[in-house]
Amino acid sequence: MLAMVVSFIDRQIIALIIEPMKHDLNLSDTAVGWLYSGFAIFYAIAGYPLAWLADRKNRKVIISVGLCVWTFFTMCGGVVQNFWSIFMSRIGVGVGEATLTPCAHSIIGDTMQKKQLPLAIAIFQGGSIVGTGLAFIFGGLVVSYVRNSAPIDLPIIGTIFSWQLAFFIVACPGILVFFLLLTIREPLRAGSALSEVHTPEKTSLRSFYTVNRKAILCHHLGFASLVLMGYAFVFWTPSFFERSYGIPAEEAAVVYGLIFLVSGSLGTVLSASFAQKRMAQGQYGSMFSIAMFGASGLILSIALIQVAESAFVAFLLYVPALFFLNIPFGLSFGALPIIAAPDIRARVVAIYMLVVSAGNAIGPPLAGWLSDTFFTSSDDSLMQSLTFIALFFGALGVTLIAYGKTAFAESVNRVANKDTRL
Repeated sequence: MLAMVVSFIDRQIIALIIEPMKHDLNLSDTAVGWLYSGFAIFYAIAGYPLAWLADRKNRKVIISVGLCVWTFFTMCGGVVQNFWSIFMSRIGVGVGEATLTPCAHSIIGDTMQKKQLPLAIAIFQGGSIVGTGLAFIFGGLVVSYVRNSAPIDLPIIGTIFSWQLAFFIVACPGILVFFLLLTIREPLRAGSALSEVHTPEKTSLRSFYTVNRKAILCHHLGFASLVLMGYAFVFWTPSFFERSYGIPAEEAAVVYGLIFLVSGSLGTVLSASFAQKRMAQGQYGSMFSIAMFGASGLILSIALIQVAESAFVAFLLYVPALFFLNIPFGLSFGALPIIAAPDIRARVVAIYMLVVSAGNAIGPPLAGWLSDTFFTSSDDSLMQSLTFIALFFGALGVTLIAYGKTAFAESVNRVANKDTRL
């Protein structure tokens, strides 16, 4: 979880420096959105080969190496001087962070009973909420300190923009987490000769997707639509407050981060706990039902934020918005280890990451492009583009998840007949 916290701090810091970066590098909203997309695309591409390793090799070592890689490339963002060099540094961060989720899900799946997985995965994924909240809180404080400072001369490196110091600062906790990772043990894999839980034969990845095709298709595409909506909303929020209410992005980010940290964490943990109780009662489709509830609440909240008359009212509306935002995502990851066999678990998660990263990659630049192109007549063009995305992709995601709910319950029942841990 701490590794996940660090990864999201390094991932989200780019959202805090949008306005000064746009000014110094002469970038458009669309170009800024593509900086996040570069991260997301290569995060997804690297995910599957790294997951293939995670299903075969030492997962602790893979995560540790990945942490070193993404920490290094986060620091590189502090020395680069143009769009393409920052773009390449974000790609490096994406490749390094791609090690974490498949390996962690595989490790958790081998250490927890399946009935405990929704909450266990939600706690791990909760690191993304804590990391995002801390990124906005401390990143906002850092950026407020350096934003209006003159360019800085560093030994050996040379002259950098003041906002680039944020990259160096947020990369430092990765060093501590690297040493903490060295203290964990690589667990026995389920199905190994020494494990108490055995899988009698190797599982075919193709047969898994064939048997569960309806549940998986609705799961992957439905949650990818919600991720597109959610990441666009999160990425552009600091800039929205600066443009719509005149509050500097870094100041808005501190309040936003506090709301995200508290309200978002509650949404994730409470929804996962409730889903775990419902599953213990045999209501296996409840994970999808709860996710639909969260997505619907987020769509309504974004629509209400659109008409907020003041920043204070908008911040109040962000409390339910961020609570609802974080309900679907922990559940989406928690559903997969329940139906995936141990020997393919990391690759199943990686394939889902590949699909869902399309939402990561498309959401921020799509919102920027709509703001640049279609809503130019309004001072609230950014929020209007986010509202459009929420209404369209939110509704699409809820519809797909609703359609796959019964199929997922059937998939869980098939597993339950074979695995006494469920």
